Amino acid sequence: MPPINEVLPEKLLQAFAVPAEDWAQTPKSVQMLVAGLVTRFQELEGEVARLREQLNRNSGNSSKPPSSDGPSVVKPKTTQERSGRGRGGQAGHPGRNRKLVPVEELKAEYDVKPVTCRGCKEPLSGEDSQPYRHQVAEIPPVKVEVTEYRLHRLTCAVCGTVTRAELPEGVPQGGFGPRFQSMVSILSGNYHLSKRETVGIMGDFFSADLGLGSVSKLEQRTSAAIAQVVEEARVYARSQPAVNQDETGWREGSKKAWLWVLATESVTVFLIDLHRGADVAKKMLGLDFTGILNSDRWSAYNWLDNRYRQLCWAHLKRDFQALVDRGEDSQVLGEALMTFVHQMFTWWHLLEKDQLSRAQFQDQMQPVRTQVGELLRQGLLCSYSATAGTCRDILKREAALWTFVDVEGVEPTNNRAEQKVRAGVLWRNSSFGTQSQAGSRFVERIMSVVSTLKQQKRNVLDYLTEACDAANYRRAAPPLLPTLLTPAGS
Repeated sequence: MPPINEVLPEKLLQAFAVPAEDWAQTPKSVQMLVAGLVTRFQELEGEVARLREQLNRNSGNSSKPPSSDGPSVVKPKTTQERSGRGRGGQAGHPGRNRKLVPVEELKAEYDVKPVTCRGCKEPLSGEDSQPYRHQVAEIPPVKVEVTEYRLHRLTCAVCGTVTRAELPEGVPQGGFGPRFQSMVSILSGNYHLSKRETVGIMGDFFSADLGLGSVSKLEQRTSAAIAQVVEEARVYARSQPAVNQDETGWREGSKKAWLWVLATESVTVFLIDLHRGADVAKKMLGLDFTGILNSDRWSAYNWLDNRYRQLCWAHLKRDFQALVDRGEDSQVLGEALMTFVHQMFTWWHLLEKDQLSRAQFQDQMQPVRTQVGELLRQGLLCSYSATAGTCRDILKREAALWTFVDVEGVEPTNNRAEQKVRAGVLWRNSSFGTQSQAGSRFVERIMSVVSTLKQQKRNVLDYLTEACDAANYRRAAPPLLPTLLTPAGS
């Protein structure tokens, strides 16, 4: 370390414009005091900058959700040009009207004819070959149907043993049928209703006599019925060529936990775990994972080689916006990076619309890749340490920035996983998590099944009813994986 009288004059000249000759005549004890004050001043400046940045974090420059933004947060103005169209449906748009039910499916039909002319009031007669069809949909009164099984006890005439009949195969032990069980599981598991709300709806809509404890029992029966198909879905998802993964905070009883999601084009699986580290990421993906993982820059994924990764550009965009918000040379760097981000997304959307071929897209992206890399390396020299650190961390995974350019089927953002995890966020916000391991298993399984079925455009209630019925007969649940589905008409 150089003597203080060799280092400090330069700082003083830059910061306080102290002439070198004046400094040379300053006693060494005073030099030491001033040096300490200058060092402390610089430390406090850095701390103030760090705290100011922390206060200014929002969904636009960090990974914080939009719901956490306060009223003072000003949303950045979009750079997209206005289309000039007004609100609402546009002229020439066909609109969306409810489809008419076929005549053979109607409960009843009535022909309504005008009696008198609306003009001259004379009586009218005749027929209209194409009358205007107005249909009214109504839900008939629905009440739970109860089937009673009378289990007789008979005494053996030979030995006197009393034997009671057993329930026929497939009859649920708990007293609720598979559709009833599925309905309860959907209300709590998909619509995030509390047990009390679920009881209320089943009573109000179906006149069902249901207790709070029965809701928990039905949830666990459903959880057991779909456990195997969810595990099969997990194995299937990790074998796909491109997957998306994300995680969000959770509560399991009094413990902090995390809700993980692994999403593919046709299958999504969830996992609730008490940890957020690499071990859980490995458990979700498998150690032999050879696909492409799309994720944010969370360190739990860093065990994967950059060849098997795609960093989410939505998160990178927020990182670059954070640079802009810091001001000075960080702002200059951030604005330059944001320019190329907008250009990159422009090319990407043209590719999605088939207005660019893959080869053309790759040609257009080459200068973007080069310029972004150069800017990030310039950022290593930034005076603001946090900016230099961000650039350094991104450059460690530079190859993972552009996987979507070279590999078809990989997207530039992790939106698929983020959209899926929102269901968990809604659950968490309404119920504050789960209260036990069994509750966590139910949540992760029912969310996995519901999300997957919606991706495949399959009816959730019908599937769960079949799965619960199969469990009553000790059979396997119906297929959940798209590769096992039998095509219609085959």
